[in-house]
Amino acid sequence: MPQLPQATPTTKLARGAGQRVLIVAGEPGVADLLGTTLELAGYRIRVTDTVTEALVRLAEQRFDLVVVDLEPVALEGVGAAGRPTIAHRPPVLYLAACESLDRILPELAEFGPGEKDYVTKPFRMAEVLARIKVLLRAAGPGHRGAPLSYRDLILDDALCQARRGSRELHLTPAEYRLLRHLLVNAHRVLSKEQISRYVWGDFRGGNAMEQLVSRLRRKVDRGESALIHTRRGFGYWLGELEGMR
Repeated sequence: MPQLPQATPTTKLARGAGQRVLIVAGEPGVADLLGTTLELAGYRIRVTDTVTEALVRLAEQRFDLVVVDLEPVALEGVGAAGRPTIAHRPPVLYLAACESLDRILPELAEFGPGEKDYVTKPFRMAEVLARIKVLLRAAGPGHRGAPLSYRDLILDDALCQARRGSRELHLTPAEYRLLRHLLVNAHRVLSKEQISRYVWGDFRGGNAMEQLVSRLRRKVDRGESALIHTRRGFGYWLGELEGMR
Protein backbone atom coordinates (compact mmCIF):
# COMPACT_ATOMS: atom_id res chain seq x y z
CA MET A 1 0.00 0.00 0.00
CA PRO A 2 1.48 3.39 -0.98
CA GLN A 3 2.59 5.77 1.74
CA LEU A 4 -0.04 8.44 2.20
CA PRO A 5 0.90 12.12 2.23
CA GLN A 6 0.39 14.06 5.42
CA ALA A 7 0.33 17.73 6.35
CA THR A 8 2.81 18.68 9.06
CA PRO A 9 1.43 20.27 12.25
CA THR A 10 3.33 23.51 11.51
CA THR A 11 1.73 23.97 8.07
CA LYS A 12 -0.74 26.83 7.83
CA LEU A 13 -3.45 25.30 5.66
CA ALA A 14 -5.75 27.19 3.31
CA ARG A 15 -9.35 26.94 4.53
CA GLY A 16 -12.72 26.75 2.85
CA ALA A 17 -16.04 28.39 3.63
CA GLY A 18 -18.53 25.55 3.38
CA GLN A 19 -18.13 24.88 -0.35
CA ARG A 20 -19.33 21.49 -1.57
CA VAL A 21 -16.49 19.23 -2.75
CA LEU A 22 -16.91 15.86 -4.47
CA ILE A 23 -13.94 13.50 -3.98
CA VAL A 24 -13.37 10.72 -6.51
CA ALA A 25 -10.79 8.25 -5.19
CA GLY A 26 -10.52 4.49 -5.59
CA GLU A 27 -7.90 3.99 -2.87
CA PRO A 28 -9.68 3.98 0.53
CA GLY A 29 -6.68 5.45 2.35
CA VAL A 30 -6.45 8.38 -0.05
CA ALA A 31 -10.22 8.91 0.07
CA ASP A 32 -10.15 8.97 3.89
CA LEU A 33 -7.20 11.37 4.00
CA LEU A 34 -8.76 13.77 1.51
CA GLY A 35 -12.21 13.60 3.05
CA THR A 36 -11.04 14.10 6.64
CA THR A 37 -8.61 16.91 5.82
CA LEU A 38 -11.01 18.84 3.59
CA GLU A 39 -13.82 18.48 6.09
CA LEU A 40 -11.59 19.81 8.88
CA ALA A 41 -10.59 22.65 6.55
CA GLY A 42 -14.20 23.80 6.29
CA TYR A 43 -15.54 22.07 3.17
CA ARG A 44 -18.67 19.93 2.83
CA ILE A 45 -17.61 16.56 1.44
CA ARG A 46 -19.09 13.73 -0.61
CA VAL A 47 -16.91 10.76 -1.61
CA THR A 48 -17.22 8.25 -4.45
CA ASP A 49 -14.78 5.74 -5.92
CA THR A 50 -15.66 5.81 -9.65
CA VAL A 51 -16.01 8.48 -12.33
CA THR A 52 -19.29 6.91 -13.41
CA GLU A 53 -20.83 7.47 -9.98
CA ALA A 54 -19.25 10.93 -9.77
CA LEU A 55 -20.99 11.99 -12.99
CA VAL A 56 -24.31 10.78 -11.56
CA ARG A 57 -23.70 12.77 -8.35
CA LEU A 58 -22.87 15.88 -10.41
CA ALA A 59 -26.14 15.51 -12.32
CA GLU A 60 -28.12 15.21 -9.08
CA GLN A 61 -26.45 17.90 -6.98
CA ARG A 62 -24.44 21.07 -7.50
CA PHE A 63 -20.82 20.89 -6.32
CA ASP A 64 -18.32 23.73 -6.16
CA LEU A 65 -15.30 21.55 -6.94
CA VAL A 66 -14.29 17.96 -7.75
CA VAL A 67 -11.05 16.31 -6.57
CA VAL A 68 -10.03 13.23 -8.58
CA ASP A 69 -7.30 10.73 -7.71
CA LEU A 70 -6.45 9.53 -11.22
CA GLU A 71 -4.49 6.34 -10.71
CA PRO A 72 -7.07 3.98 -9.14
CA VAL A 73 -10.11 5.50 -10.81
CA ALA A 74 -11.47 3.41 -13.69
CA LEU A 75 -12.65 5.47 -16.65
CA GLU A 76 -13.70 2.58 -18.87
CA GLY A 77 -17.33 2.48 -19.89
CA VAL A 78 -18.02 6.17 -19.45
CA GLY A 79 -18.93 6.97 -23.03
CA ALA A 80 -20.62 10.15 -24.17
CA ALA A 81 -23.89 8.32 -24.77
CA GLY A 82 -24.04 7.11 -21.19
CA ARG A 83 -23.24 10.38 -19.46
CA PRO A 84 -26.01 12.05 -17.47
CA THR A 85 -26.89 15.67 -18.20
CA ILE A 86 -24.91 17.97 -15.91
CA ALA A 87 -26.08 21.57 -15.73
CA HIS A 88 -23.21 22.91 -13.60
CA ARG A 89 -19.62 21.93 -14.42
CA PRO A 90 -17.44 22.66 -11.37
CA PRO A 91 -13.65 23.10 -11.45
CA VAL A 92 -11.66 19.88 -11.14
CA LEU A 93 -8.38 19.16 -9.33
CA TYR A 94 -6.55 16.01 -10.42
CA LEU A 95 -4.01 14.10 -8.33
CA ALA A 96 -1.64 12.39 -10.76
CA ALA A 97 1.77 10.77 -10.86
CA CYS A 98 4.24 12.55 -13.14
CA GLU A 99 4.29 9.66 -15.61
CA SER A 100 0.48 9.93 -15.94
CA LEU A 101 0.36 13.58 -16.97
CA ASP A 102 0.12 12.73 -20.67
CA ARG A 103 -3.24 11.04 -19.90
CA ILE A 104 -4.76 14.12 -18.31
CA LEU A 105 -6.06 15.93 -21.40
CA PRO A 106 -8.16 13.00 -22.72
CA GLU A 107 -9.56 12.35 -19.24
CA LEU A 108 -10.48 16.00 -18.69
CA ALA A 109 -13.27 15.59 -21.24
CA GLU A 110 -15.22 13.37 -18.85
CA PHE A 111 -16.03 16.39 -16.68
CA GLY A 112 -16.56 18.88 -19.52
CA PRO A 113 -15.18 22.42 -19.86
CA GLY A 114 -14.19 24.45 -16.83
CA GLU A 115 -11.27 25.32 -14.58
CA LYS A 116 -8.90 22.36 -14.19
CA ASP A 117 -5.59 21.79 -12.46
CA TYR A 118 -3.45 18.95 -11.15
CA VAL A 119 -1.10 18.17 -8.27
CA THR A 120 1.60 15.55 -8.80
CA LYS A 121 1.84 12.54 -6.50
CA PRO A 122 3.05 11.94 -3.88
CA PHE A 123 1.26 15.13 -2.88
CA ARG A 124 1.30 17.35 0.18
CA MET A 125 -2.11 18.19 1.64
CA ALA A 126 -1.00 21.82 2.06
CA GLU A 127 -0.51 22.05 -1.72
CA VAL A 128 -3.84 20.34 -2.43
CA LEU A 129 -5.67 22.82 -0.18
CA ALA A 130 -3.84 25.76 -1.75
CA ARG A 131 -4.72 24.63 -5.29
CA ILE A 132 -8.36 24.12 -4.25
CA LYS A 133 -8.43 27.69 -2.96
CA VAL A 134 -7.04 29.04 -6.24
CA LEU A 135 -9.48 26.99 -8.35
CA LEU A 136 -12.49 28.13 -6.33
CA ARG A 137 -11.37 31.75 -6.57
CA ALA A 138 -10.81 31.52 -10.33
CA ALA A 139 -14.21 29.88 -10.86
CA GLY A 140 -16.05 32.31 -8.59
CA PRO A 141 -18.64 34.93 -9.58
CA GLY A 142 -17.42 37.43 -12.14
CA HIS A 143 -14.51 35.30 -13.32
CA ARG A 144 -16.21 33.77 -16.36
CA GLY A 145 -17.74 35.75 -19.16
CA ALA A 146 -16.70 36.80 -22.64
CA PRO A 147 -13.27 35.54 -23.75
CA LEU A 148 -10.34 37.67 -22.63
CA SER A 149 -8.33 39.16 -25.48
CA TYR A 150 -5.46 41.44 -26.35
CA ARG A 151 -4.87 42.17 -30.03
CA ASP A 152 -4.85 38.69 -31.66
CA LEU A 153 -4.34 36.84 -28.34
CA ILE A 154 -7.56 35.25 -27.05
CA LEU A 155 -8.22 33.29 -23.86
CA ASP A 156 -11.56 31.45 -23.72
CA ASP A 157 -12.36 30.35 -20.14
CA ALA A 158 -15.48 28.46 -21.22
CA LEU A 159 -13.35 26.11 -23.33
CA CYS A 160 -10.07 26.51 -21.42
CA GLN A 161 -8.35 27.37 -24.69
CA ALA A 162 -5.84 30.03 -25.74
CA ARG A 163 -5.11 31.19 -29.28
CA ARG A 164 -2.74 33.64 -30.95
CA GLY A 165 -4.38 34.45 -34.25
CA SER A 166 -5.30 31.11 -35.84
CA ARG A 167 -2.74 29.19 -33.77
CA GLU A 168 -3.87 27.22 -30.69
CA LEU A 169 -1.32 27.52 -27.88
CA HIS A 170 -1.79 24.18 -26.03
CA LEU A 171 -1.02 25.51 -22.55
CA THR A 172 -0.51 23.56 -19.35
CA PRO A 173 -2.80 24.53 -16.43
CA ALA A 174 -0.04 26.64 -14.83
CA GLU A 175 0.74 28.38 -18.12
CA TYR A 176 -2.96 29.04 -18.64
CA ARG A 177 -3.31 30.65 -15.20
CA LEU A 178 -0.20 32.76 -15.77
CA LEU A 179 -1.47 33.99 -19.14
CA ARG A 180 -4.89 34.75 -17.68
CA HIS A 181 -3.37 36.80 -14.87
CA LEU A 182 -1.20 38.74 -17.31
CA LEU A 183 -4.17 39.37 -19.64
CA VAL A 184 -6.44 40.63 -16.88
CA ASN A 185 -3.64 42.99 -15.82
CA ALA A 186 -2.43 44.00 -19.29
CA HIS A 187 0.12 46.86 -19.25
CA ARG A 188 0.61 46.39 -15.50
CA VAL A 189 3.83 45.01 -14.08
CA LEU A 190 3.16 42.06 -11.75
CA SER A 191 5.76 40.93 -9.23
CA LYS A 192 6.97 37.34 -9.06
CA GLU A 193 5.22 36.94 -5.72
CA GLN A 194 1.89 38.27 -7.05
CA ILE A 195 2.02 35.90 -10.01
CA SER A 196 3.23 32.94 -7.96
CA ARG A 197 0.41 33.22 -5.44
CA TYR A 198 -2.16 33.37 -8.25
CA VAL A 199 -0.66 30.51 -10.26
CA TRP A 200 0.30 28.10 -7.45
CA GLY A 201 -1.47 29.42 -4.38
CA ASP A 202 1.80 30.17 -2.59
CA PHE A 203 5.15 31.83 -3.25
CA ARG A 204 7.75 29.70 -5.02
CA GLY A 205 11.35 30.86 -5.00
CA GLY A 206 14.28 29.71 -7.10
CA ASN A 207 13.83 29.83 -10.85
CA ALA A 208 10.34 28.27 -10.98
CA MET A 209 8.74 31.52 -12.15
CA GLU A 210 11.46 32.23 -14.74
CA GLN A 211 11.00 28.77 -16.23
CA LEU A 212 7.21 29.12 -16.36
CA VAL A 213 7.36 32.54 -18.00
CA SER A 214 9.96 31.31 -20.48
CA ARG A 215 7.76 28.37 -21.54
CA LEU A 216 4.71 30.58 -21.92
CA ARG A 217 6.65 33.23 -23.85
CA ARG A 218 7.88 30.62 -26.34
CA LYS A 219 4.31 29.52 -27.02
CA VAL A 220 2.69 32.97 -27.15
CA ASP A 221 5.40 34.95 -28.96
CA ARG A 222 6.69 32.28 -31.36
CA GLY A 223 6.99 33.90 -34.79
CA GLU A 224 4.97 36.92 -33.64
CA SER A 225 5.62 40.32 -32.12
CA ALA A 226 6.49 39.97 -28.43
CA LEU A 227 3.61 40.44 -25.96
CA ILE A 228 5.18 39.10 -22.75
CA HIS A 229 7.95 41.24 -21.27
CA THR A 230 10.28 41.35 -18.26
CA ARG A 231 10.76 44.49 -16.18
CA ARG A 232 14.04 43.58 -14.50
CA GLY A 233 13.93 43.82 -10.74
CA PHE A 234 10.13 44.26 -10.73
CA GLY A 235 8.34 41.46 -12.58
CA TYR A 236 6.48 40.71 -15.80
CA TRP A 237 3.81 42.36 -17.93
CA LEU A 238 1.79 41.71 -21.07
CA GLY A 239 1.19 44.15 -23.92
CA GLU A 240 2.79 45.93 -26.82
CA LEU A 241 5.91 47.91 -25.97
CA GLU A 242 4.44 51.23 -27.12
CA GLY A 243 1.49 50.66 -24.81
CA MET A 244 3.67 50.48 -21.68
CA ARG A 245 4.37 53.72 -19.85
